[in-house]
Amino acid sequence: MSGLVAELVRDAGSWEGSADRVTLTYDERFLRRKRLTTEAGLSFVVDLEKTTSLNEGEALELSDGRLVEIVAAAEPLYQVRGADMARLAWHIGNRHTPCQIANDCLLIQQDKVIGHMLEHLGAELTEVTRPFTPEGGAYGHGRTHSHEHGATAHAH
Repeated sequence: MSGLVAELVRDAGSWEGSADRVTLTYDERFLRRKRLTTEAGLSFVVDLEKTTSLNEGEALELSDGRLVEIVAAAEPLYQVRGADMARLAWHIGNRHTPCQIANDCLLIQQDKVIGHMLEHLGAELTEVTRPFTPEGGAYGHGRTHSHEHGATAHAH
């Protein structure tokens, strides 16, 4: 069945039942228009109104009403640990690097420059492969780059 289009994103928890699944990396989950294929081999086009960050557990609703669950793919990451985790987290955030916060470590995408900086700051880096679901920005859900820090009034 060709010609299927997904134009709606259903929030995690706003749908239930079984659905086909599509597994995407963090970078692949940031899209507006793209052809995807589900685990069962169903091909469809995502055609969203604006570029959107899809999250683990959300679902795309196809034009025929079927749902396709978003699954975060395992990808190469650095597991970051150190004596001063708050300082390490600050430096990661200061560079607007997406970061997943776990109970005992931070997870970031592998980047040699950021990795070297963190090691220089005393971090212990371990290469791991696992799904990456970083925190959303403080000013809303989704990607943290190109965000605004609220409106500022310049004229009265």
